[in-house]
Amino acid sequence: MKIILASKSGVRKKILDKYKIENEVIVSNVDEDEVKESLLGEGADPLLISKNLAEIKSIKVSNKNPDRYVLGADSVISLNKELINKPNSRDEAFNILKKLNNSIHYLISSVCIAKNGAMIWNHSDSSELKMKNLNDDELSSYLNKIDTKTLLAYGVYQIEANGLELFEYIKGDKDSIMGLPIKQIINYIKQLKK
Repeated sequence: MKIILASKSGVRKKILDKYKIENEVIVSNVDEDEVKESLLGEGADPLLISKNLAEIKSIKVSNKNPDRYVLGADSVISLNKELINKPNSRDEAFNILKKLNNSIHYLISSVCIAKNGAMIWNHSDSSELKMKNLNDDELSSYLNKIDTKTLLAYGVYQIEANGLELFEYIKGDKDSIMGLPIKQIINYIKQLKK
């Protein structure tokens, strides 16, 4: 069974490939900022925003690919129930790290599988991360190791790269933190094959 991944995330594709889930990428091109703004205006919390974005992405691609299983995914950072967005510049990335510095936040990864333009399954996973107390020079040094394109595409920390060095502790599944709660996806795909 080949699924469609409605995401341009190379990390999510690598996770599917690692677990030998046959896939092809068709990017949804959903305007995430517009969706987030609208949901925040309605008082949505980070969990609801993450779930909605995963669903919107999967359904948009599913509408154009009937009879196929489409996996949409989204990850957000929640700090004291406040949504922390991906940075739009290096300065913004530094300010986000300053905000997360020496505090506990949650990374919420949501996934949705759609078929024939409707959601048939979804799941959200929350991981707890405690960032070390780092000074400005240490934060700048970390950011200088990441090229701007990667930083703006994937957010302020890449757990799969040097991001681990930022944290005092991480409670959660590594694949989920990188963007896909793969164990739950595998369990659902097994049910589909029965």
